[in-house]
Amino acid sequence: MTDITDTTTGPLDGVRVIDLSTVVMGPYAAQILGDLGADVIKIESPADTVRVGEYRTTPGMTPLNLNVNRNKRSVSLNLKDEAEREQALKLIDTADVLITNMRPGALARLGLNYADVAARNPRLVYAHAQGFRGDSDRAGNAAYDETVQASSGLVDVANRALGEPVYLPTIIGDKVSSLTIAYSVLAALVHRDKTGQGQRIEIPMTDTLIAFNLVEHLAGHTYEPAEGPTGFALSMTKGHAAVRTKDGLACVIPYNPANFRDFFAAAGRPDLAADPRVNGDAINRADNEWLSEQIAVCAPALTTEEWAEVCAKHSIPMAPVLELDRAHEDPYVRDGHLLDTVEHPSEGAIRTVGIPVRFSATPGSIRRLAPLAGQDTADVLAELV
Repeated sequence: MTDITDTTTGPLDGVRVIDLSTVVMGPYAAQILGDLGADVIKIESPADTVRVGEYRTTPGMTPLNLNVNRNKRSVSLNLKDEAEREQALKLIDTADVLITNMRPGALARLGLNYADVAARNPRLVYAHAQGFRGDSDRAGNAAYDETVQASSGLVDVANRALGEPVYLPTIIGDKVSSLTIAYSVLAALVHRDKTGQGQRIEIPMTDTLIAFNLVEHLAGHTYEPAEGPTGFALSMTKGHAAVRTKDGLACVIPYNPANFRDFFAAAGRPDLAADPRVNGDAINRADNEWLSEQIAVCAPALTTEEWAEVCAKHSIPMAPVLELDRAHEDPYVRDGHLLDTVEHPSEGAIRTVGIPVRFSATPGSIRRLAPLAGQDTADVLAELV
């Protein structure tokens, strides 16, 4: 059991963030800043989406809430009430950063759009995340991760690679946008510290995921006129998947002719190691499908651990498939404190995801576990006096 007593300040010590967001995109971005030392104050109502769903002990303390709201203080304010809205504005007056994913119309009605708050706090970095660009004809449309995957081309990639227009089984649009919010806020803080000037940042989920998706999948259409199809060839290859070893699942990805020859030799297939397709200067992408098939055929020759040894010896990219149900038992996860058991004040023993980046001088830390809704209201508002 890990004790949450770390008093490390982190590189963002002294930065105050107001988290006026719901679901995952905004809250996760704010949690990242909190992990790095910022004082994050979450203004919320009991209707916060991440607090809706199954819980173990306390209503609202759902797994999603526990996973995106640590290192925050929770203040419950009804923004439709004039007095409580003024308290929220006073908190924003004290902040360096505001993160919100409320729709522009709602922000305007509440007097919380950028012009309103910048008039009071011109040094504020105001990060506004939404599904689509504010100047587009989709600006007011509702957006969920699935619609963003469709709008960004990810569903097209899945359809072409798998023959089925499936959504990726993770909320990638939300989480990539969270990371984009975090780095954009940090860049704006650098500018603010140089000039004294805050600014508004717009982070549209769809635009963010289009940019993310097209890094490799623009491919031949990078050139004008096009020099080939869109879609990164290896990712689009039929059979490009983890394989079954003698005792489990593993990712084994030979990349060059030498990798393939060593892989086939270890599998007891000298015929494949001698094949002309793996004895040239480079792999012909036209052979990707055949090679993927051969990897799957040969993988059961050895156990996952045996493949790990072979691949390490020959510098072949390889990793066992992490089973989520057993992630806490995995030596790499355990030794890196990527998943620790901690004692939550209201929920008892829970597992919390570690901080993935390491700073040599100013490490981040988990100082607070996710709070109950409004549990810090009195303490935070008292600081305004």
